[in-house]
Amino acid sequence: MQIREYQPRKILIRATNWIGDAIMTTPAVRTIRRNFPEAEISILVHPWVADVFNASPYIDRVIPYQKKSVHSGLSGMWQLSRELKRQNFDLAVLLQNAFEAALIVKLAGIPLRLGYSRDCRGILLTHAIALKKQRKTIHQVHYYQGLLADAGLKLGPDELFLQISQADRDSAARFIKAQKGPLIGLNPGAAYGPAKRWPAEKYADLAQRIEQNYQARIIVFGTTDDRQTAAVIARRCKEIIDLTGRTSLAEAMALIEQCRVFVTNDSGLMHVAAALKTPLVAIFGSTNPVTTGPFSENNIILRHPLPCSPCMKTHCRQNNFACMENIEVDNVLKAVDTLLSNKTMKEIIST
Repeated sequence: MQIREYQPRKILIRATNWIGDAIMTTPAVRTIRRNFPEAEISILVHPWVADVFNASPYIDRVIPYQKKSVHSGLSGMWQLSRELKRQNFDLAVLLQNAFEAALIVKLAGIPLRLGYSRDCRGILLTHAIALKKQRKTIHQVHYYQGLLADAGLKLGPDELFLQISQADRDSAARFIKAQKGPLIGLNPGAAYGPAKRWPAEKYADLAQRIEQNYQARIIVFGTTDDRQTAAVIARRCKEIIDLTGRTSLAEAMALIEQCRVFVTNDSGLMHVAAALKTPLVAIFGSTNPVTTGPFSENNIILRHPLPCSPCMKTHCRQNNFACMENIEVDNVLKAVDTLLSNKTMKEIIST
């Protein structure tokens, strides 16, 4: 039987592990809700991903997976499975690909378990969906929606979805009101590794020229790991707003929504901007914009293709990061100018 025929009353979705991946699953989450409008839907998430779903109208409950504390190791995994078992879920939908995800819901005794048959976990699933070869080369939004289509669900729209609470939106509006000039967001970090990070000095040069050309206020987003880069930018600019490590994800989302343009590496916040329809310039190095690029209609992607790219590595095997180093500030500034002129476009530019 196909999943829809069972009409589950309580559904557990296992979210993906990273912010960007989680945002790319939001169309799939909407699809699940539309197919089961009366079901109680919970989502199991790592704490740093929770704000993607906390305000979502498609989710009834967010369950934290505290893998670094109470749910660490085999004993923690067993404890989590016992906690889930007490919830009496009828169906688990695994958007996360790992073997561990399937093992947890199997141990939790959830009778229906849907996911891709990969990472040697097919035996743990009741509805194991074969991963078609061509699905590895399409955008991740279609990858997750494809899982549900193959399970017999009627797909909803592919459009990304993020809900910002009114409190966070009001707080961002008050913050923005106190600033002068257009707000340009910069996101120089990427948790994946240095192969996804455009050099700090190039970001600093870009920020200085944006400030001079447009009398704009620069907001630098990121985690505490990005503070050194923010300091490099600050040395070149008269005045920046350094928010690295100073906002929650929900607060950052509300502020990114207010930016006129957002310049970013391939990162979780890139997908935040795409979901919020903020015009964005995305700088790509080792990763593939075809599969993980911003899924929106108002973005410009810049990349410098090489024979070795996209290598999908965290560090450059040639030890020169040429795919990033060869993306010039002039090209990024031109893309910013295009978006500031209110031109709506979706383009991948090879430099």
